[in-house]
Amino acid sequence: MANLKEVRNRIASVQSTQQITKAMKMVSAAKLKRATNAIIALRPYATKLKEILENLSASLEGSSSPFIQEREPNKVLIVTVSSNRGLAGAFNMNVIKAANNLIAEKYSEQLKNGNVSIISIGKKTQDFYEKRKYNVIGNNNEVYAALTFENVTKITDLIMAGFIKGDFDKVEVVYNRFRNAAVQFITTEQLLPLPKADEPAKEPTKASNVDYILEPSQEEIVEQLIPKSIKIQLYKAVLDSHASEHGARMTSMDKATENAGELLKALKLSYNQARQAAITTELTEIVSGAAALNG
Repeated sequence: MANLKEVRNRIASVQSTQQITKAMKMVSAAKLKRATNAIIALRPYATKLKEILENLSASLEGSSSPFIQEREPNKVLIVTVSSNRGLAGAFNMNVIKAANNLIAEKYSEQLKNGNVSIISIGKKTQDFYEKRKYNVIGNNNEVYAALTFENVTKITDLIMAGFIKGDFDKVEVVYNRFRNAAVQFITTEQLLPLPKADEPAKEPTKASNVDYILEPSQEEIVEQLIPKSIKIQLYKAVLDSHASEHGARMTSMDKATENAGELLKALKLSYNQARQAAITTELTEIVSGAAALNG
């Protein structure tokens, strides 16, 4: 039978852990509310803008904008969006698995030639790919300290400049798309070159052939909108991931609290059994002592 002191210590430890997980769940719930409001506000605008540009870029010549030029994907950039902290279930590992599968299925030849680069937004994927000697560009983990459009745009500007110079022929983003606190979808989207309406991304918009009336000209407007759209698409991916992170952590902490409760029940039962056994032993010793004295 377990020692009473040992069981009491374990009960105290589990109770402390349960309090921590409850507090973390409450913090994540508060952060989730703010993150959810941000992505819900941006998503319709980003989706509609992407839809318009996919329709317009499908009718433009490849030379109209450098960001719609199709090239042989000899050099590939994968942007992974994860978190800086763990305790969020499979949130970060799902991004890593999806990125690894993407590279293995589509860019294995480029990987052999050393032409696969990684830009990581989030410490977890940054550490993973650095340890495995991938070509990881920069460190963008501080973006979550002030998650604003301007800060994410700095990363997008770097990506766009690299695409224009020919450092990358294709850019894809892997992230968790937020649905609700309990459900996040791993999503892979092509960021560059801008997908056309007849070549939709894995998460297609409701693109259709629409004849827009544009002034001053289709080409001039598209040249201004395309860079803005690219920046908004990456910002949306980061906001999606940010909301998904807090949802996943809240769910994970809720499950951890439940598990701690179940463990507490088992420990209290073990404690009561040990206490009962100790009392029985003491009573037996008293009775035996009294019988010995009477004898």
